[in-house]
Amino acid sequence: SVPRCYLNKQLATVRVLKGDPAELSCTVSKDNVTGAWFKDGLKLTSMDGVVFEKKGLVHKLIINKAEDIHAGKYRFEGGDVKTEASIFVEDPPRVDKVLLKNLTSVPTVAKAGEGVKLRIPFEGRWPIRAAWLKDRMELGDDTRIRVDKTDTCTMLSISSCNRRDGGDYKVRLKNDSGVLEINLKLVVIDKPQPPAGPIKIVESSANNITIQWKPPKDDGGKPVQRYIVERQQVGRNDWETLGETPRSCTSFTTSRVEEEMSYYFRVRAMNAEGVSNALESGEVKAAGRASPGAPDPPEIISASRDTITISWKAPCKTGASQIMGYIVQKRKKGTVTWLPVTNVPVKDKKLKVTSLKTGVQYEFRVAAVNAAGTGQPSDPSEPAFAQDPTKSLGQVRDLKVSSSDSTSVTLTWNKPEIQDGNDVKGYEVEMKPCNSLSWTKCFTLPAQSSSCRVQGLQTGEKLFLRVRALSDSGPGEASELQACAGAAPVVSPRLLIDDTVKSFLVIKAGNPIRVKIPFEGSPEPVVTWLKDGLPLPSRAAVSTEEGSTQLLLRAAEFSDSGTYTVELGDGLGKRETFSFQVQISDIPQPPGAIRLEENVPNTVTVTWDPSASEQWEKNLYYTVLKRESQKGLWHVLGDLIYNNKFTFTRVVPGRDYYFRVMAKNDLGASDPSETAQPWRVWKKKAEFRVKAQKYRGVNQNQPPRFLVPLKSHVVVTGSECHMSCAVGGHPPPKITWYKDSRDLSRDLNYFCTNDFGVCSLVVLGVTKQDEGEYMVEASNEVGRAFSKAFLAIKGNS
Repeated sequence: SVPRCYLNKQLATVRVLKGDPAELSCTVSKDNVTGAWFKDGLKLTSMDGVVFEKKGLVHKLIINKAEDIHAGKYRFEGGDVKTEASIFVEDPPRVDKVLLKNLTSVPTVAKAGEGVKLRIPFEGRWPIRAAWLKDRMELGDDTRIRVDKTDTCTMLSISSCNRRDGGDYKVRLKNDSGVLEINLKLVVIDKPQPPAGPIKIVESSANNITIQWKPPKDDGGKPVQRYIVERQQVGRNDWETLGETPRSCTSFTTSRVEEEMSYYFRVRAMNAEGVSNALESGEVKAAGRASPGAPDPPEIISASRDTITISWKAPCKTGASQIMGYIVQKRKKGTVTWLPVTNVPVKDKKLKVTSLKTGVQYEFRVAAVNAAGTGQPSDPSEPAFAQDPTKSLGQVRDLKVSSSDSTSVTLTWNKPEIQDGNDVKGYEVEMKPCNSLSWTKCFTLPAQSSSCRVQGLQTGEKLFLRVRALSDSGPGEASELQACAGAAPVVSPRLLIDDTVKSFLVIKAGNPIRVKIPFEGSPEPVVTWLKDGLPLPSRAAVSTEEGSTQLLLRAAEFSDSGTYTVELGDGLGKRETFSFQVQISDIPQPPGAIRLEENVPNTVTVTWDPSASEQWEKNLYYTVLKRESQKGLWHVLGDLIYNNKFTFTRVVPGRDYYFRVMAKNDLGASDPSETAQPWRVWKKKAEFRVKAQKYRGVNQNQPPRFLVPLKSHVVVTGSECHMSCAVGGHPPPKITWYKDSRDLSRDLNYFCTNDFGVCSLVVLGVTKQDEGEYMVEASNEVGRAFSKAFLAIKGNS
């Protein structure tokens, strides 16, 4: 016997983009098999763009450029073998590559007040839904903004744009083959806003007035070039221009002032688009001439055998103008006459007085000088001798910590060695934390003291302490040590998470977010809060005290959704974290208009426009209800519906039906959208038939045959699928539908009809489980016939 031919490799289903090449191939076991190709049950002899190829055992069907006509179910038959597969031609939305690059890389620039139009032509399988979004919200028509769409393009028109229209836009093109998203940027330029106020008066004297302001909060999209400063005298109507400043300078000084006269000032910002509105000041009065007040007494810095160095501070009252210098005077202690130290005012606030007599005690005073003259002199300084300083005291001896507890440290020491009769007059105790550079004075103690107690410390706090002796020649050399308040037991940082701390929170928009998390640790751990791995937004407030930390956002916004993390650290690398999710939500807005259609006899398909809340709510779903009279009770037909369509199949002809749809999420249900008019399926009138007289004639029996075979389909989840074919034969064949060899006759999820040989199968609310091979069988007493097709399901994204 001759060996049978069999398949080494079957055909495989192919998905291809429109315009791309496609290929089906199979491998048989014999080289002498010629074979034939079929499409949708019809034998192919030739087809535009299709090439049949045989190389040895391999048979190929090659499509150079896939078009819609090439989609379908293909079969190869040769010898004893048969194999089938489908070609699906996808045609998602497309935009010209050069145009797309220009749109996404170069922002569109428009001037405020002008109109702007953004037009995007596209191609792809119809229908294509086009949506324009800004800040994640879909744009709709209003008094200024209009969104237009044709079969080949979409356009956004803004009649009179302003600065708020600028920003990032997204165009979303979608059909049953895919989604294309295009990111655009619109820049609206305008003249700047007024400079930020208020105008600050830096100086107001008899000679000049200095004003200061801040740059505008919005420069109009173009950098500020300069500021224009104007002035108006109180009581007059006209403004005079004083001058301009570059953009880097936000202050202006004018010397064109009159004593005791009042003025108003205003400032405008200018960029390439124009001049802003003005920022105006309150009334500013030029001061009259006045002398400065008296400074504090000078301080003695140092002394030698013929010099004494003094310093002083500026007086609190500087008069009506700036201080130009100081007059310094001296006198011997016990005398009345003050003598000038220099011939001209001293500009610095420190002076080394020379040519003094050794061993004489001197006093000093100073007076400030401004444009109005010399002010009142200060009180005399402490008297000081013109002599070389005696040697300062050495360190105190045997400084140590004698005791400590959780909040204090006690120090003891011994008197330093005395040299040249320079006796101890007292002691000074200072402290500084380990992480600080500056010392703080704690005590000044009498000469007989030899101990002190530093209180008010934190448990385990480390610090530096120092003590030095005081004498007539000044403070002596400091003696220093490190101390630590009595340490408490070390406790590793740990978050105390219990049932009261939730790992997932749903917060209504506008309500506060308040999360309090207890913890323990000693020393006090460092607490850090993060959102999505980044620092918290500036609106967030964190408070940590007494073993707990709290996060507070007073009014939740949708942007606050995310992952929040609290982290404890002990400063030594040991960390503990806890994360929780926050979802900001709100009661949904109601769905849009409801439409009713009878796509299948004795059914009603309810469709509705989506709720606006679908823009931000991930867990939104719909509930469909019906009632059978205008005042009857509402009954739920379908719940947890995640698309915008529902088919009601148990319609009783002759009854009125009302429908309503509500959007729902975890926080509740929206207001309902309802049908205004009732829906009714009319009863069919009874038919009167006359039974014809039977007579014997020619036998016209014919076996079933498919005039139009089934075709494969690709549909989106949640939609309806209609499969149909045409069957001939006599007597009229009995029709039976199968899915993956399972009889569908009693399955309520499928609706079958047979109208004079046109047979249809309707799949209501398609799900992923409906994908597979479907077969229709036609049979009568003469014979039977079959037709098959494949249903492929795509997600609705």
